Amino acid sequence: MKKGDISQINDLKLVHKEICAEISKAIIGQAFVIDQVLISLFCDGHALIIGVPGLAKTMLVNTIASILDLSFNRIQFTPDLMPADITGTEVIEEDLTTGKRSFRFVHGPIFANVILADEINRAPPKTQSALLQAMQEYQVTYAGHTYDLPRPFFVLATQNPIEQEGTYPLPEAQLDRFMFTINIDYPSSEEEVEIVKTTTSAYEAKLEKVISATKLKSLQRLIRKMPVADDVIERSIRLVGLTRPRQETSPGIVKKYVGWGAGPRASQYLILGAKAKAALDGRYSPSFDDIRYVAHPVMRHRILTNFAAEAEDIRSDDIVDELLKLV
Repeated sequence: MKKGDISQINDLKLVHKEICAEISKAIIGQAFVIDQVLISLFCDGHALIIGVPGLAKTMLVNTIASILDLSFNRIQFTPDLMPADITGTEVIEEDLTTGKRSFRFVHGPIFANVILADEINRAPPKTQSALLQAMQEYQVTYAGHTYDLPRPFFVLATQNPIEQEGTYPLPEAQLDRFMFTINIDYPSSEEEVEIVKTTTSAYEAKLEKVISATKLKSLQRLIRKMPVADDVIERSIRLVGLTRPRQETSPGIVKKYVGWGAGPRASQYLILGAKAKAALDGRYSPSFDDIRYVAHPVMRHRILTNFAAEAEDIRSDDIVDELLKLV
């Protein structure tokens, strides 16, 4: 890395501290969840946050959007939401001078830097698919015309894991477009005391903008420039390969409980996430400990367990735990 890049790494560490300090004004606890969201943000990736109601999933996204100098739109997914409600639609306009009529594309709410896809699994598959091209190619195609989305472009989706009535599970193709699946758990007793004290008082958090779109894009490019040791890459690829039950080297737990393993995108996101974790800590190259740190959010939605796993209450996180012991 060049001297300027090393200086930017130090700058990124300071920016990370500033962002966390601003978030802590509104969000109590959940440091690990916040860290994972910020890693995906600096990797230019998308994140799916899963947790029961009342754990401040939506508030966390709103807070992050408030401290970033980026455009932000919230889309509340409902069963009657249509694809055009997300991407936009064409309207007929009449030129008052000539009397001629023409179509004009009106941008939908997806045309923003940060998108909150709230309760994403409540919309039917037809509507969910409206996000596929946007999340992968950063474009929207409508009526034969392709429109570029503003960059950076970041989708933060929330999902309720316990309510299944009136919901549509996300297909694997869409899940794979999320860099991280982040599980948000209940706060500790001490944190819950602080939450109750804060939210039942007259306290109002005053959030300040911390980083601009130009600065964010610069830091995202910086993370991709970071060097990675060949050993770290090889061990990461081996870890992902062990999740595939049809490979001879796969352990017994995978062959017994996994229907489909993770694809190459998991290897890419492991390395990219490890780079971001190292950079946020002020280090210039990631180690395999950084791979371990991001392994669960990267792989939990890419390992598809079978009926035997469901019958014995074996989750993908349990399988990742076992595989990390082998690598």
